[in-house]
Amino acid sequence: MVEFNLPANSKVKEGKTFPAPAGATRIRKFKVYRWDPDSGENPRLDTFEVDLDTCGPMVLDALIKIKDEIDSTLTFRRSCREGVCGSCAFNIGGTMGGTNTLACIKPIDDIKGDVKIYPLPHMPVVKDLVADLSVPYAQYRSIEPWLQADTPPPTGERLQSPEERAKLDGLWECVMCFCCQTSCPSYWWNGDRYLGPAILLQAYRWIADSRDEATGERLDKLDDPFRLFRCHTIMNCTSSCPKGLNPGQAIGEIKAALIKRG
Repeated sequence: MVEFNLPANSKVKEGKTFPAPAGATRIRKFKVYRWDPDSGENPRLDTFEVDLDTCGPMVLDALIKIKDEIDSTLTFRRSCREGVCGSCAFNIGGTMGGTNTLACIKPIDDIKGDVKIYPLPHMPVVKDLVADLSVPYAQYRSIEPWLQADTPPPTGERLQSPEERAKLDGLWECVMCFCCQTSCPSYWWNGDRYLGPAILLQAYRWIADSRDEATGERLDKLDDPFRLFRCHTIMNCTSSCPKGLNPGQAIGEIKAALIKRG
């Protein structure tokens, strides 16, 4: 039987515990992944006891409270707090396991047991909850995500019919949080060549746009056994999207367009 061993410095150890203040009556434990590349130490899981009576309802509220009032060294990304910017994407869960989602729109009360917060999986970690997203952003640039048209622009806007505009619904709402990207097993094993569900959904957003005139060139670039066809329709991407989008369907539409054109 084959045995696999993780590198010694990758094993997560038990970290510090920060108790709730005296008199707190509604306490919830948050177990947060911590790793400092400058310390030379293994990652650890710190436990923070948070008084929910003095905290907002979302997981991001708890993280902000921890950083402001308990441990200022905690490092994470966040911005809009409205599920619009995609910055605060982490793996969040409790006794039933974790899923990739946005901390700003994840209610604490929806999680059973201790709240466990990790960085997005299968990505290099910069520090604590900050994942290195350099590769998916480079892949995003590779699909040239902007309108391409050789036809001279009209004096006004490039118009669409209501039906043409409706084809973009479920695509433009993507906030590039990469929850789907980092939940995809095909991307875990082939992330250097497979574009992944977030990028392919963005690619289809331009293929589906009636104003774009580069459909042929876009399909040519995607017609590859790894860039597109490494998708095996596992559908983790769709089940993990915090915006309720369907990257799996967008990937299927690209495949169908390639088959249709022969």
